[in-house]
Amino acid sequence: MEGPINKIKISLDGKTIFAPKGSTIVEAARENGIYIPTLCHFEGTDPKACCRICTVKINNRLMTSCTTPIAEGMEIESNSAELNDLRKSIVELLFVSGNHFCPTCEKSGNCELQALAYRFKMLVPRFPYSFPRKEVDASSPKIIKEQNRCIACKRCIKTIRDEKGRHYFAYKNRGQHLEVVLDPVLGAAMPDDLARKAMENCPVGSILYKEKGFDEPIGTRKYDKQPIGSEIENQS
Repeated sequence: MEGPINKIKISLDGKTIFAPKGSTIVEAARENGIYIPTLCHFEGTDPKACCRICTVKINNRLMTSCTTPIAEGMEIESNSAELNDLRKSIVELLFVSGNHFCPTCEKSGNCELQALAYRFKMLVPRFPYSFPRKEVDASSPKIIKEQNRCIACKRCIKTIRDEKGRHYFAYKNRGQHLEVVLDPVLGAAMPDDLARKAMENCPVGSILYKEKGFDEPIGTRKYDKQPIGSEIENQS
């Protein structure tokens, strides 16, 4: 099958698609109207494969599709019962390892984690809840850092910087004590537009712009009417 010039041919779930050389599997799928779920991936930044939600199978090997570049003739499996159950288990782990209470969360209806739970039909997690003791940091004049909802995806670390390139957010501690914290010095002088951007870029409700509650009523929010991935799957 002859393809477009300067594009590579791959097979994704048995469908032949074409994408530019250098594209990752996630990018190639998106260009062809195929949805591969992600949480840590953020367009325009280097992928870090933190969440593993985008895991696919290539030659019977599990690999993260946000970091794996396509190659000519590559055969990829993504939308299978095995992989979707793996993704569902990751979503469940993110719920039980934090303290999420969706009905009162400011991000409810716009939360990507919540939307993925609906997509994978999560009812009761198969894992026990850990109910960790996590703090809420409201010391910044512009944002609230709600650690109970943080999924350590690194989006804020990757995307929120000042004009000198300094990061406002960073990891603190390791293992089960790992958390994303706001630099106290930079945070004290954080401009409004960057504070709003931090809240928008966060896939959950862990970063909240102060004195800002619910923008839209229930039924009109991003994932209330269209499930996550619809904007990609409905292109074709």
